[in-house]
Amino acid sequence: MNFQDAGKSSKRKLKASSHKGRMKQSRVKQRAGIQPPSIVGKRNKRQKTGLVQSSDTLNVSCADWGNLHYDLILHIFQYLPLVDRACASSVCRTWNEVFHMPELWRRFEFELNQPATSYLNSTHPDLIQQIIKKHADHLQYVSFKVDSSTESAEAACDILSQLVNCSIKTLGLISTAKPSFMNLSKSRFVSALTVVFVNSKSLSSIKIDDTPVDDPSLKVLVANNSDTLKLLKMSSCPHVSPAGILCVADQCYGLRELALNYYLLSDELLLALSSEKHVHLEHLRIDVVSENPGQTQFHSLKKSSWHALVKHSPKVNIVMYFFLYEEEFDPFFHDETPVTHIYFGRAVSKEMLGRIGMNCPRLIELVVCANGHQPLDDELICIAERCKNLTAMGLGECEVSCSAFVEFVKCCGGRLTQLAIMEEVLIPDQKYSVEQIHWEVSKYLGRVWFPDMMPTW
Repeated sequence: MNFQDAGKSSKRKLKASSHKGRMKQSRVKQRAGIQPPSIVGKRNKRQKTGLVQSSDTLNVSCADWGNLHYDLILHIFQYLPLVDRACASSVCRTWNEVFHMPELWRRFEFELNQPATSYLNSTHPDLIQQIIKKHADHLQYVSFKVDSSTESAEAACDILSQLVNCSIKTLGLISTAKPSFMNLSKSRFVSALTVVFVNSKSLSSIKIDDTPVDDPSLKVLVANNSDTLKLLKMSSCPHVSPAGILCVADQCYGLRELALNYYLLSDELLLALSSEKHVHLEHLRIDVVSENPGQTQFHSLKKSSWHALVKHSPKVNIVMYFFLYEEEFDPFFHDETPVTHIYFGRAVSKEMLGRIGMNCPRLIELVVCANGHQPLDDELICIAERCKNLTAMGLGECEVSCSAFVEFVKCCGGRLTQLAIMEEVLIPDQKYSVEQIHWEVSKYLGRVWFPDMMPTW
């Protein structure tokens, strides 16, 4: 070998050793989290262009989904429908463990619908049985949403009958369409419902509107949950008598919210809710309903009974929904009545609105869906002048002159936070046209206002 060849060979060895040194140094830097400038530069350039995402970033993202904190996964699962929640539980072991955490099953809604009668989703029967088998003792806040079919209502009763090891705190039976539960035999429904009443011992909220619940089942409810019951909604329950609801008020001293039909309301009930042992009532909803004109007789309540209730619970909201015919309004509002919210779903007479203005000083909200073709000018002005707490008004198929309406708004002023008036309600007169009225109304309200083109209530 000559010197030239030897020189070339030594150069190659020097380059090789130098390359090995750089490779070793690079590996050390990578272990330490330090990347060569050339690689960093190329990566930054690619990331700036948005064309390439590093594999490291993808790996970190995937790893993060698998390592999310239990509380965060639990929060996400609570927003998922049951079927999606079950699918998500198969992603990894952590997600499956969260799927079976008791906290996830404390609040649950059973959706029971028949494909032939409803477009809503339904909880699969197999999933229902799994829930009852594995998580029944975790259920605390339970509701049933059923369609109009008898089969759906029967399925709800079957589930209720199996909730023997639960400690349910709230129960809601929601019919998306009638008749649903009312198609069931009373004995079957009551038998299923009393299973929950007997075994829960801590019910605080019950919503059982449009159901065949009866007086004996309410006695079972009171016997087992009188210390905890705070809310009871049972409008349109024809098998309950005034004595049955009075039994609840007499023994459930913590009751704060009550919804019922007017025929169940009595002077005795109002006095029971006003006793010293009873907590302050916060909300009383009364549905005044007549299916056929002239067939329902409505009784009057004493002014002293209403006065006792308001004296005991001065902040109570008393809400009345009227679905009556004009000739059936005579028993109402001849004396001072502490109602705060009134909704008329059918036509109401001028005389009735005049009595409201004279005898409802606590009125906060008034909605009149229909009146006919008699202008309500004097009645609205009377309501504005005497109902000093009025903050919301809605008028549908009525007639009011533009001048009277401006006077009404001027009297109420900025306290009217909600004013929903259909455009056809306003009748132009010599002073204002419909086009001009919104400027005057806006001035007195202190905000821009226009009449509505369609009902908003």
